[in-house]
Order: sequence, then structure tokens, then C-alpha cells
Amino acid sequence: MSWEHALDIAGAISLVLGAALALVGAIGLVRLPDLYARMHAATKPQTLGLLLVLLGLALSVRTWASVATLLIIVAAQALTAPVSAHMLGRAGYRAGVTEDDLMHHDELGDALRRREQQD
Repeated sequence: MSWEHALDIAGAISLVLGAALALVGAIGLVRLPDLYARMHAATKPQTLGLLLVLLGLALSVRTWASVATLLIIVAAQALTAPVSAHMLGRAGYRAGVTEDDLMHHDELGDALRRREQQD
């Protein structure tokens, strides 16, 4: 078995695992009950799934130009996914679409109440 063949197999396994995680995240978006659980399903498995797909592509393609492009995509995903999830959570809380009985801690509510009292 040559190195190229081993890298192709590792790339294929990584692509399949990444696609499976993306599928799990998509199913979670449809099946989970509230905003926070859906937000978790949209960020955690989707991000790891994308990283595995990009790793599989890097192992399969093996050119410096494509690996550099894939690293830019990884950096953009790592920076934007947590920020977008945080903003969605805050917007959903302020819009009142969250289910209060499913929350264990409500730090944002305390901060908003203190701010309203000051105004």
C-alpha cells in the first residue's frame, strides 16, 4: 500500500464522517424542540462535519493551493459559527421565542432587568 492510497482512504473516511455529522445536525434542526437545542445542532455537529469534510478534501487533493484555501475556510467557519450562534440566542431570547421552563440559568434576563431598572 502506497502513501497516496493510504491518504485517499483516510480522506474518504473523513468525508463520510463529515457528511454523517452534517446529516445528524440537519436532523437535529428538524427534530429538536426549542431554539437553544436547535442552535446547538446548527453549530456543533455542522462545524465539526465541515472540518472533517475539509480535512478529507485536503487529504485527497494534496496541493498547497487547495490546502491554503481550505485553511481559510476553516478559519472563517471557526470565527463565524460561535458569533452567529451567540447572536441568534440573544435575539431569540429578546424576541420571546425561547421556552423559559427549559432554561437552567438565565443570566441575560438578570442583566436586562437591571438595565431596565436603571433607565
